[in-house]
Order: sequence, then C-alpha cells, then structure tokens
Amino acid sequence: MRADVEAASADIEQSVGLLRRRLDWDPALRRLDELNARSEDPTLWDKPAEAQALMRERTRLANQVEAVQALERERSDTLEFAELAEMEGDQDSLEEAARTLKALKERAGRAELEALLSGEADGNDAYVEINSGAGGTESADWALMLMRMYSRWANAHSMTVEVLEETPGETAGIKSATLQVKGVNAYGWLKTEGGVHRLVRISPFDSNARRHTSFASVWVYPVVDDTIVIEINPSDVRTDTYRASGAGGQHINKTDSAVRLTHLPTGIAVACQTERSQHQNRENAWKMLRARLYEAELQRREAAQQALEDQKTDIGWGHQIRSYVLQPYQLVKDLRTDVETSDTQGVLDGDLDPFMAASLSQRVGVTGETAEG
Repeated sequence: MRADVEAASADIEQSVGLLRRRLDWDPALRRLDELNARSEDPTLWDKPAEAQALMRERTRLANQVEAVQALERERSDTLEFAELAEMEGDQDSLEEAARTLKALKERAGRAELEALLSGEADGNDAYVEINSGAGGTESADWALMLMRMYSRWANAHSMTVEVLEETPGETAGIKSATLQVKGVNAYGWLKTEGGVHRLVRISPFDSNARRHTSFASVWVYPVVDDTIVIEINPSDVRTDTYRASGAGGQHINKTDSAVRLTHLPTGIAVACQTERSQHQNRENAWKMLRARLYEAELQRREAAQQALEDQKTDIGWGHQIRSYVLQPYQLVKDLRTDVETSDTQGVLDGDLDPFMAASLSQRVGVTGETAEG
C-alpha cells in the first residue's frame, strides 16, 4: 500500500511540474497580480469591452493557478496523513490516503488537459449541431441517441444544456437539433467531437432484425459575446419563418414563430424555435449565425480542421471520425486517435472523456492515452 501511495504522489508531482511549465509559473503569478490590481481600478469599466476581456483573462489565470496550488496542497496534506497512518500501523487510514491520492492523480491528469485549452474561444459556451445522414429512420434515431449522449456528457461535467432547435424525424428520432452547452471550457472540449459518427447495430425498426449502418454529423462552434465583432451584411442573409414543432410533431404554437437564417455567401444556415416569440427566435438565430461565422474564421486561421461545408457535403462513408459498433460485437473506436473501448453503453451514456482527451492531445502534438475495453 505504501508503494501505491508513493507512486501516485510521484505522478501528481510530475503533473504539477508540467502544469507549472505550461503556465510559465513566475510570469503567470506576476501577470495575475497585475490583473488583480487593474480589476480594482474604478475607471476600468469606462471601457466595457476592455474590462470584460481583462476579467476573463483574470478568471482563467486565477483558476489555473489555484488548480496547481490546490494539487500541491492536497498532495502534501495527504502524504503527511499517510506517513502518520504508517507510523501508527493504521491500515485503514493508509488505504484512505491511497484512494485520495488516486483521485487527486485523476484531477491532475484532467488539469493537464485543461491547460491545453488555450485557444481563443476554448473557454466559451458551445453550440452543438446534430444532423441525421444516410440511413433514413435509422439515422434519425442515431441522431437522437447522439443528442442524448452529449446532454449526458454535459450534465456529468456540471454544464447545462438548452435545446435551441429540434426537427423530428418522419417516423422516429430527429432530422436535426441544435444544443447550447453552457459551462467552463465547453467549446474547448466539445470541439473535438465535430465530424461524422457511424453506428452499426441490429435495427429496432427492421422486422427481419438485420444489421444496419447509420450516419449522423456533429458540428460544434463557440458561443461568442458582444466583444467579438462579426460584420454581416443583412442583404447577404435570407430569413425564413415556419411553425415550430417538437418531438412527435406536436406544435409548440400555431404561428410562424420559428426562424431560419441562411448566410448566402457561405451557405451557413441556423435555426431557432425554442421561444414563442418570432422576435426572440430571430434574435437568438442572429447570435448563432454570428457564432458560426466566427467559427469559420477560426477555422481559416488555424487551418487545423476541415471547413464546415466540407464536413457536411456527404454525411456518410469517408467522412467519419468515430465508429460505434453494437453488433456483431461491442466496440467504439475513434478513427483519428485509435482510442477504443468495448464499453459501448458507457460511451452512449456520455463517457466521452478518453476520446476528447486523446483528440485534444493530438491537436497540440501530445500523445494521448487510450481507453481500455
């Protein structure tokens, strides 16, 4: 047991050292002191945009510094507790210390990944757009399963989910849906999920119980605030209104309150139907369109991901990022990182962290660990 304690402690110490180097510790502390001092300046909010940017930087840096300090403090306290337990021959307390350090090690690992979320919009909330693809009713049902999967993931990480648009399938499932996921680093984590997801299973809609392959696409883009200026020429945007409907085709109201905006130069389209008022839906749709165009600009600058239309031209073979096989065997495999697991139900219930971590690490040139089946 003592060996377990020492091994976990060494791993945590290594993670802390890595986090300090990534933060550039001493300059980071000096910068935090500077930001704290500027935040107390009574004239700060004379320029709201600059003030908001400063406060976001301060919050992000303070959270990162506190995370490192908390790991160091809790590791030291637990080691002292373990040493005392060993001196007194208290095996139960020694086992408790080992469990505490194991949990701390997991936190340290996640903190390492969080430190990689340094992109311009990584800390923002996220829009998640899901569209069913090749496969008819099968794919519509698969799209609904993905919607549930991401909602479960978000809830497990203390994030909230709001459904902004949902178009039901003709028989079952959904043709499309747009979620807004609100939480710290929502976009930073979820951006790794963009692409086509493939499902292989025995169809619940096939009376002959044959195996079917279904596809659905996921697109993720950041929620942008008013400090990010995205110029849109109103004449470049087509507005369509229609009656909002929910799952099962039930009308939310009897008026054309739902709004769809299409940016004609790029073909980017967004829709919102959650509010009863067309005015409110229109306002939300414009926010979504600004976010989509901002994400497109990030894509061009980073040149690290395919452009939106490239991923959405064909939701089917050749565009997949992940395969979910439920029959004739159980396996979820990410085709970008080779991370795989046989716990298919766990993944569909929202256990996506190993896949996100590996993809995020790959993006910054760090080798990620694979999940074990």
